[in-house]
Amino acid sequence: MDLQVLGSQFESYSTHIRGFSKDTVRRYHGALGLFLRETQVRELEEVTPGMVRTWFFHGRSDRGWSAATFQTYYKSLLVFFRWCIHEGHLAQNPVADIERPRLEKKLRRKLTKQEALQLLEYAYNYPYPHAYLRFRNHAMLATFIFAGLRKNELVNLTLADVDLENRSILVRQGKGSKDRVIPINPTLGGILTRYLQERKRLGKTCPQLFASFIRNVGITQEGIHLLIGQIRRASKLQFSAHSLRHTFATLMLEGGCDLYSLSKMMGHENIQTTTIYLAASVEHLRSQMPKHPMG
Repeated sequence: MDLQVLGSQFESYSTHIRGFSKDTVRRYHGALGLFLRETQVRELEEVTPGMVRTWFFHGRSDRGWSAATFQTYYKSLLVFFRWCIHEGHLAQNPVADIERPRLEKKLRRKLTKQEALQLLEYAYNYPYPHAYLRFRNHAMLATFIFAGLRKNELVNLTLADVDLENRSILVRQGKGSKDRVIPINPTLGGILTRYLQERKRLGKTCPQLFASFIRNVGITQEGIHLLIGQIRRASKLQFSAHSLRHTFATLMLEGGCDLYSLSKMMGHENIQTTTIYLAASVEHLRSQMPKHPMG
């Protein structure tokens, strides 16, 4: 059977039956597409465990894949071929017996408290051509830092999701198709209030919280990417939308937030995922040292 046709059917199944996110389906599409281009296979019957193992070996040795990249391609192809077996197109999974590299244990990049304050200062004082951009961009970066949202979650926020009176943000269908509520602290509340006043003054009526300056539509992920590049160049701070999420988590721990509450705010299905931020929070670890009984 034609692998490209099967790939399209698998993507449709993943989207409409399994309900996977667009990012997950895009990752499946990218992994299968790369495999087909580099191996030049067209039919499912041509795929053998030896061919797949050779492809992974050359990816690691010749193309310099990191362990994380290897794992991403491995998991994507594993799920695809597992679906092929379920549909009766394949007898055994050619990916199943491949040995995977151990992931490197690296501390996640994040900003210190001082750097986060500096970033917000740059975002507010940047010489924008219009005041709306100042208030909107400052509010978006503040929402990353004070609420720990993922980039796509921020893009999908609507006006109805932000309750300034009760100081809460509703994240609808975040990762894993789960809703969650994040409290709004007073600083973020003030920043969002200023932005919403400016948004109203400009007559923005689109349902998305963060609206484009030129058009009456929500900002896109590409728009956020451009903003981050702009502020990164101006501030000389190395950060991304995801590292601001890590910044939120580590600062919350340093401020005394418990792991259970943080895991709920981060939208983690397993609290073990949240514990990785303990290693990144030097201040939190330092605060525990006086508890040594011989201290």
